[in-house]
Amino acid sequence: MSTASLHGWCLTSLSLPTTRPSSTSLKRPTLGACVFSRLGSSSQSPPRLIRNAPVLAAPAPLLTPSLGEEMGKESYEEAIEGLKKLLSEKAELGPVAAMKIEQIKSELQMPPAGISPTERIKIGFEHFKKEKYDKNPQLFGELAKGQSPKFMVFACADSRVCPSHVLNFQPGEAFMVRNIANMVPAYDKVRYSGVGASIEYAVLHLKVENIVVIGHSACGGIKGLMSLPEDGSTSTDFIEDWVKIGLPAKARVKEAHPNLAFTDQCGYCEKEAVNVSLGNLLTYPFVREGLAKKTLSLYGGYYDFIGGGFELWAINFGFTAPVKV
Repeated sequence: MSTASLHGWCLTSLSLPTTRPSSTSLKRPTLGACVFSRLGSSSQSPPRLIRNAPVLAAPAPLLTPSLGEEMGKESYEEAIEGLKKLLSEKAELGPVAAMKIEQIKSELQMPPAGISPTERIKIGFEHFKKEKYDKNPQLFGELAKGQSPKFMVFACADSRVCPSHVLNFQPGEAFMVRNIANMVPAYDKVRYSGVGASIEYAVLHLKVENIVVIGHSACGGIKGLMSLPEDGSTSTDFIEDWVKIGLPAKARVKEAHPNLAFTDQCGYCEKEAVNVSLGNLLTYPFVREGLAKKTLSLYGGYYDFIGGGFELWAINFGFTAPVKV
């Protein structure tokens, strides 16, 4: 647990241990003297929403069906049904069998290589229509009437870290904003108004109950931030100006770990930039009001797609008793 000031507020946070970097953890920025990170547990140890192990890890498969030409001749449905029948006869395979079915389904659903962009989009929609839309008429019927998501998610535009896949969000469940390095700028009615409009719409009109900012491993935007020239010179029209939102995170990492290798510094900054964005969210008056009324919660997250892990930390907002001076 650590505290520090940010935008005149204080944030205290706990998070799961990580495997990289291995040196002393960087202090997280904080938000108001009475803010604590909790995940619904009174335990003094860091909360473990997801165990510190690869999310997609599984024991070595006991069954390795062939995906050669003979399976390619079968229809998708026949292949899956055949596997289910085989695995039902081997009940001892248990969870491993179920995971293997999902793995094979994913492989079978991959579009063939070398197809045109138009055909790829067509195949993708046809799969969605058959496997999702047509099989969930009640869900999509409700969504036709409107949306009422519980989450607003800020995530990186990186093609490897789609929140709908990583966190299994279903249609209508999360209102998302994706940009370079999952950054949230401070309140400004002139600059970055698109982000401000998204936050305002989510909080005041959709009445989301949770805002989650999710960073990730090997983030190119954070690498760009950590590589910004000290003389302030730029070589891009938009990118460098955008990632400068995270300059406070870069400064904290450089100060706390000046001797670490560049890659390790980037690993720290990927998380610290999330905390900067959480602090920036507090500059929006409707976000502060939601926190004060306990109708809104803020969370920071980190997806390690290299190791297959996910971390989540939360902040709770409240007021202290008045003190006479």
